[in-house]
Amino acid sequence: MKIAPILRSLDRYTEVKTSLIHTGQHYDHNLSDVFFEDLGIRRPDVSLGVGSGSHAAQTAEVMVAIERWIETSATDGQPVDQMVVVGDVNSTMAAAIAATKLHVPVAHVEAGLRSFDRRMPEEINRLVTDSISTQLFCSEPAGIENLSREGHPPERLHLVGNVMIDTLLQHLPAAQKRSTLQSLGLSVGQYGVITMHRPSNVDDAEILSALLKVLVEMSSQLPMIFPVHPRTKSRIEQFGLSPILDRCDSIHLVDPMGYLDFLALTSQAKVIVTDSGGLQEESTALGVPCLTMRENTERPITVDSGSGVLIGNSADQLQQQLQQVLTGNYDVGHCPELWDGHAADRIAKQLVANH
Repeated sequence: MKIAPILRSLDRYTEVKTSLIHTGQHYDHNLSDVFFEDLGIRRPDVSLGVGSGSHAAQTAEVMVAIERWIETSATDGQPVDQMVVVGDVNSTMAAAIAATKLHVPVAHVEAGLRSFDRRMPEEINRLVTDSISTQLFCSEPAGIENLSREGHPPERLHLVGNVMIDTLLQHLPAAQKRSTLQSLGLSVGQYGVITMHRPSNVDDAEILSALLKVLVEMSSQLPMIFPVHPRTKSRIEQFGLSPILDRCDSIHLVDPMGYLDFLALTSQAKVIVTDSGGLQEESTALGVPCLTMRENTERPITVDSGSGVLIGNSADQLQQQLQQVLTGNYDVGHCPELWDGHAADRIAKQLVANH
């Protein structure tokens, strides 16, 4: 979702050649391959096939593979001039480290986001990646403020907007024409969407049980659709919580979905309950209430002026906020100015200028 618009914008510049590397960190078909199909991205030039593993193992494997690719490219007479990394996953940090050690400048898209919670693996990835990147592309003003406070020189900082919203705006009309809602028996604005996968929400049996019970209770007033992340599915089964959901006809559990089908769901929902960073941003652009199941967020604009509210993993807060949505007492906010569908164009222009 972040790479697609950047590639599309860079392809307009005939003086540069791009290579797309797919690390394989996200290896489930519905969390990876289907996105290439839905978003019309060309097949990767390099597929590393890293797959799952511990944070250390996954990071190490990506670093080794990226280093090997950069060195091979140089030997073949096609040296890498810049490495562009996006987001905050292990692959982001690993590629940035491997490139920097081989003196390849790194550009980080979605730089400067901070939750200030170092218990989150993504926060470590963000801090490390930003510290060694030579160009830092920020999606919101807080990113510029954080990086400036950390001592990054202003000439490296660029407020460009949000590439996730570029993709959303491009594909929204096609998504809403799909038969996704009809196939699930849903009506526009008459259902909620649930996603959760973070350890703080799903790795503790008591917390996960309490959250599921509230969702089941509230679904009697508003049907819910729940694309279940592999991690969450595993925990529900491990903790013996399946009966909570099995007895409920108004929460529909489905497999992870492709981008277009999922966008069809989220863009026409009454409320979104999530712990996903990207979905916080998308809901703000869509103007859909978003109950963010986090104690903090690295995307403060989604709470300060967007559609999000932080509820942590409190079952009581979840119930109260859902009730506010149902009674119409929820303040949705507005979409940030630079989330206009042209962030990737601004990024590509800067990348080519530094080529």
